[in-house]
Amino acid sequence: MSDPAARAHGPAPLPEPRGPVSAALVAAWREPPHDVPAHLDCDPDDPLTDEDLQLALFLCYELHYRGWAGVDEEWEWQPSLLALRARLERRFEAALRRLVGPLPATDPADLPAALAALVQADDGPSLVATLHRRATLAQFREFVTHRSIYHLKEADPHSWAIPRLGGAVKAALVEIQADEYGGGRPERMHAELFRLTLDRLGLDTGYAAHLDAVPGVTLATTNVISLFGLHRRLRGALVGHLAAFEMTSSLPNRRYGNGLRRLGFDEVATRFYDEHVEADAVHEQIAAYDLCAGLARAEPARTGDVLFGAAACLAVDRLFATHLLTRWAAGRSSLRPTSAAVPLAA
Repeated sequence: MSDPAARAHGPAPLPEPRGPVSAALVAAWREPPHDVPAHLDCDPDDPLTDEDLQLALFLCYELHYRGWAGVDEEWEWQPSLLALRARLERRFEAALRRLVGPLPATDPADLPAALAALVQADDGPSLVATLHRRATLAQFREFVTHRSIYHLKEADPHSWAIPRLGGAVKAALVEIQADEYGGGRPERMHAELFRLTLDRLGLDTGYAAHLDAVPGVTLATTNVISLFGLHRRLRGALVGHLAAFEMTSSLPNRRYGNGLRRLGFDEVATRFYDEHVEADAVHEQIAAYDLCAGLARAEPARTGDVLFGAAACLAVDRLFATHLLTRWAAGRSSLRPTSAAVPLAA
């Protein structure tokens, strides 16, 4: 892809398949829209980390974001493709609910405290501490490579909630998202700040440039937000996910920035993380009280969904952190075996 704007913002070229379903999609999308085989499916033991299922979902979801280079845009709403996506989503959502497990019944008035308790009880492995104090440059570059899949579209998946909400709840979400999009200044958009970090670390800054390098568990961290965002029935889970995201952001981002400074990087490299330290300290209050509690007051039946979305955010991030730390402890790359060398900037 030679167009600089397309390289930066998409659509990206189709990735390499990782199994029969993703291979069938990539092959089909090289042709005009047509029915995909009705029997096409993927039923792995672990949908949350399965390479084929997670890539197939990512492929389908991206049709609703930037699309894919050379793929007819009519594919976005092709009925048989939507039926396949629904089959994959049922397995993904069921696996998420098994991972999270049962959650306590919560009164809408107690929702902010329940969200805080979820965050405080999270006992996942300390990827943050490793990146802050011990990670090598190679490991930090791997971490940034993983996170590029989400951060180069940062805020977009959560923005699906805006037209699904109303009144003060909508206003609370827009207040958060306006900051994510730089308050209307393109150079302040968080996705653009992250692009600077990629560049300073000598990594390709193109949209989805590292897709082939990251494993299924990394794709799951973004796919879960798309799942919640693209289904109105899951709007409570979507705002709960955002709340957990914001409530676990400020201190970790301070430590990520300090980790880069420890490795000798300048303020341009750390700007993305430094920006989140103050912004997310404010966002977490808006998300917990104005957004989540506001939705629960307006729609009490969504209270459990809000907690599920927050718990799913924390649980999937634990899987992601465990993957990185386990690989690094064994002296191995956390990236896919065929892509162990992180590509340098083009």
